[in-house]
Amino acid sequence: MIDKLHVLDIIHSHLQGSDKFLVDLKITSDNRIFVSIDGDEGVLIDDCVALSRAIENSLDRDAEDFELNVASAGLDSPLKLPRQYKKNIGQELQVTLMDGEQVTGRLTEADDEQCTIQPPHGKKKAPLDPVTVSYRDIKRAVIVIHF
Repeated sequence: MIDKLHVLDIIHSHLQGSDKFLVDLKITSDNRIFVSIDGDEGVLIDDCVALSRAIENSLDRDAEDFELNVASAGLDSPLKLPRQYKKNIGQELQVTLMDGEQVTGRLTEADDEQCTIQPPHGKKKAPLDPVTVSYRDIKRAVIVIHF
């Protein structure tokens, strides 16, 4: 089986010095490698191709066969890292808390421990209080996409 720490080293070495960062890495028992990256200024297909080549060139297919999939964390992907919350300040989020409660509103602040969401106005047009949530209390958070 492919060594996850080795792949992590390859990814971190390749992304070092750029605004790109690893969001998720999964390696299945049958050597299928799934890499998800994001960037403070977004991710281009060329970024995914370059990282894919770096990984491919650093692993030995003669020793172990593998399948590699490198992709950007899409708009519909849940936010997983504080860095993703920080880059999405100003966006509307739908957050599901561990207790099942949902909070929807504009992301106004984010640091390494928590984020603050400003819900929309109430039914009587009165502003609702902002909600500050610790990341460890978030089960799932996604950007609300409007068309």
